[in-house]
Amino acid sequence: MYYRSLFPGSVLADLDRLQREVQQALGLGPSIRGFARGFPALNIGGTPQSVEIYAFAPGLDPASLDVQIEKGILTLSGERKAPEVPEKATVHINERFAGRFRRVISLPDDIDPASVAAKYRDGVLHVRIQRKEEAQPRRITIE
Repeated sequence: MYYRSLFPGSVLADLDRLQREVQQALGLGPSIRGFARGFPALNIGGTPQSVEIYAFAPGLDPASLDVQIEKGILTLSGERKAPEVPEKATVHINERFAGRFRRVISLPDDIDPASVAAKYRDGVLHVRIQRKEEAQPRRITIE
C-alpha cells in the first residue's frame, strides 16, 4: 500500500467526501451500472393496449407519492425521508437518496388520460395508462 505513505488518511477521506458532495449537488449517485440518472429508477414500455411505467422506489410511504398527467406529460414526484441517525453516530458512507424528487415522462399521443391506474407494492410503483380505443389494433374481416 504505497499510497498510504504519500497521502495521509484524512486527505483521501476528504477527497471522497468532496466527490460525494459534488455528486449529490449535481443529482448524480453511484449505482451498480455507474452513475444513476435519477430517483426513482424507471422502466417504461408498452403493449398495444397500454403504456406501462415502473418506478423503483423502495422505502417510500405511498401517501408521499404524487402522480399527475397533464397535456401528455406524466409527473412522478414525492419525498423520501432520510433515515434517523443516532446523535453520536458517525456516518462513513451514505449512498441512499433522501429528499424531494421529480421525474417527468413524455407520453405518446394515443393514450387515454382518463384510464390511468397506479399501484405501489413492494417498493415498486406501477402506472398503467390505457391507449385510446381507436388506437387499438383490430382485425378487419374480409368479405
